[in-house]
Amino acid sequence: MLALESKTLPANINLHLVPVKKFKTVLIAVFLQQSLEKETAAQTALLPAVLERGTGQYPTYRDIRIRLEELYGAELSSDVLKLGERQILAFSLEIIHDKFAPGEDLLRQGLSVLKSVITDPFRENGAFKKEYVLQEKEQLEKEIRGLVNDKVNYALERCIQNMCANERFGVYKYGNIEDLAGITPDGLYRYYQRLLQENPLDVFVVGEIEPGETFPLIEEAFSFLRKGIPLDLPIVEVRKNPGKPRFFEERLPVNQGKLTLGYRTNTVYRDEDYPALLLYNGILGGFPHSKLFQNVREKASLAYYAFSRLEKHKGIQLIGSGIDTKNYVQAREIIEEQVENIKAGKITSEEMENTKRALLNQFKIIGDSPSSLLGFFLDGIVGNRDERVECLMERIENIEMDEVVEVAQKVVLDSVYFLRSVDDEGSE
Repeated sequence: MLALESKTLPANINLHLVPVKKFKTVLIAVFLQQSLEKETAAQTALLPAVLERGTGQYPTYRDIRIRLEELYGAELSSDVLKLGERQILAFSLEIIHDKFAPGEDLLRQGLSVLKSVITDPFRENGAFKKEYVLQEKEQLEKEIRGLVNDKVNYALERCIQNMCANERFGVYKYGNIEDLAGITPDGLYRYYQRLLQENPLDVFVVGEIEPGETFPLIEEAFSFLRKGIPLDLPIVEVRKNPGKPRFFEERLPVNQGKLTLGYRTNTVYRDEDYPALLLYNGILGGFPHSKLFQNVREKASLAYYAFSRLEKHKGIQLIGSGIDTKNYVQAREIIEEQVENIKAGKITSEEMENTKRALLNQFKIIGDSPSSLLGFFLDGIVGNRDERVECLMERIENIEMDEVVEVAQKVVLDSVYFLRSVDDEGSE
C-alpha cells in the first residue's frame, strides 16, 4: 500500500515520506507553492534556474556539479510546474541509497546540498548575481518563444489562454516576455525571500527509508526560520458554465491545421465523481481504442491525431486534433458528436472494460517510478484529495455506465481554437 507519512514543522514546512523498498535511490523533492498570477509568473518561473546557478557554499554551477559527482553522481534538477492555478517551484535531488555506500551518510549530505540551493543562493551586493539573472532571463525568453515550435502544445496553450483570458489559469506557466525586462537582481531577490518566508512549502522523500530515522534528518536540514502562519493562497476558480461557445482563430506558417476544443467539466480532482470523469475522458479520447481516435482518425480519416486531456485541478478538458484545413467543419462535427454520444449513454461494454483496464494499468505503474509517486501525492496535496492509489483503482474498477453518463452531463463546450496556415483562404 503506497501512502504518505507526514508531519508539519513549527515553521510550517510540511514533511512527507513515501517508504518504498524497490528503489536503489532516494528521491528528495521540495515544492514551494505560489498563486499563478500574471504579475508574478515570470519572476516565479525565473527563480529555479537562478537558484541553481550558485550558492553560498558552491558559488558556481560548476561547483555544484562537482559536489554532485562526489556524491556518486547525484542528480539535481529544478523546474516550475503549473497545477490548477498554482505555480510551483520544484527542486529535486536523486541520490543512491546509503546501503550501497556504507559510512558515507549520503542522504544527509544530499539534503545539505539541496537546502543550500533553495535557501542560500549566491549573492552579490546583497542580491542575486547580476550576470546569473541576465543570462537566465535570456534563457527564459528563448523558452517562451520556443513554444510556437511545438505546434501541438502551442495550440493547447493558446486555447487555454483564450478560454481562460480573465482567469489565473490563462497565465502561461513561464509568464510573459514583456514582464522579463522589469525584473532586477535586487527585486527578484526580495521576491524570493518573501516566497521562502511565507508560501506553502512541502518536502518529500521517496525510497527505502525508515520514518523514525528520516524525519529527524529532514528537520535538521530544513530548520530555517519562516513565518508562523503560511500565506493562504486563493483556491482554484472552477465550475464555470459558459454561454454560446467562442471561436478563436490564429494563422501561422503551418502545414497542418490544429483544432482544439476546450470544455468545462465542472468536476475537479477533489470531487467525489472525479474517477467517473477519468473514465469518461478515457472512453472519449484517452487511448487508441477511444471514440475520438476510432471515429475521427480511423473511420473518417479526418485527423492525423485526435485525443482528449483533463486539466484535473481546473475542471477543464481539452480535445486536440491535427487536420487538413478543408476538413474543419466535418472534423468538428464528428468530435462534438462523440461527446454527445457519451452523454446519451452510447457506450459499449467493450469501451467500458477496455478503458478501465487501460486506466488501471496506468495507476499500477505509478509505484514503479519515484517521480510518478511524487506527482500523484503532490496532486493530492494541491487538489485536496487524500486517497491511496489502490483506493482510486478500486473506485475506477467499480464505476457503472450510468455514473459516466451522469458526469458527462456536466461537460460543456466553452471555446474552439483553430490554428491554420497563413496561406489558407477565408475563415471558418
